[in-house]
Amino acid sequence: MTLTQLEIFSRVAELHSFTSAAHRLGISQSAASHAIKALEQELGVELFRRHQAQIELSDIGQQLVMRARTLLGVANTLQQEASDARGMKRGTLRIGSFGPTASNRLLPPILTQFRHEHPGIEVHVDEGPDRQVLQWLDERRVDVGFVVLEQERLDTFALFKDQMVALLPAAHPLTAQPSVALKALCNDPFILTEAGSLELVSRLFSTARLTPKVRYRCAQLLSTLEAVSRGDGLSVVAEASLPPTPDPRYVVRALSPPVVREIGLGVLDQRQASPATLAFIQIAQRIYG
Repeated sequence: MTLTQLEIFSRVAELHSFTSAAHRLGISQSAASHAIKALEQELGVELFRRHQAQIELSDIGQQLVMRARTLLGVANTLQQEASDARGMKRGTLRIGSFGPTASNRLLPPILTQFRHEHPGIEVHVDEGPDRQVLQWLDERRVDVGFVVLEQERLDTFALFKDQMVALLPAAHPLTAQPSVALKALCNDPFILTEAGSLELVSRLFSTARLTPKVRYRCAQLLSTLEAVSRGDGLSVVAEASLPPTPDPRYVVRALSPPVVREIGLGVLDQRQASPATLAFIQIAQRIYG
């Protein structure tokens, strides 16, 4: 069993494809298939179920992929600690990000400074909904991720605060009010944005014992903005995620009472974090601290 085999195993499990995994790793598909076959023979188990074009983890494969990612994480940390002793000239940093606030506003300045200080570190950024970033952290697919605080099971580092706001069509009667109560948003069709802060928005209504009339679930904020602009419904989004140039087709109103959202970086265990991960966090705190 080699680390290369485990890396191929982890990538195939993540992408559900030998071709995509091979492309991501810069190897041939036959090499990826051969590595998995050799690993299965050595372990004496079938790691994947193959159904024509579909590839999915077997039951034992689902158990072992977590172990494999743990070992890969440890190996990466060892390599980076050795690299750190040489001035952190080599290594890899995997970052999980979500939504416009993290990906478009917070991340770029951190990456610019990180690449300036550590040009030898290869950086990979994966973007998905906020809950997916948490899953990536749990599964060790990323080393560090942007998260909506608080997250008790993670070691977290606060970076940025903004507020949640109501997003209304320009002609909606609620625009006449300076702020909007959550209850008032339950009378119209509701558009739930899954790009970021999905859990926070859902928790707001649940805690208030309210149930919005969810008509749409949009994977991208732009889709939410367009739907609200057309008058298809109302929404709640993070103020910092909105485009800098206002659009006359929709109106933003504060929630009453105000709802603050805090974004930070999260790692599974700060004590086991790689030097590159810690350097990234330190740079982020310098910029936004």
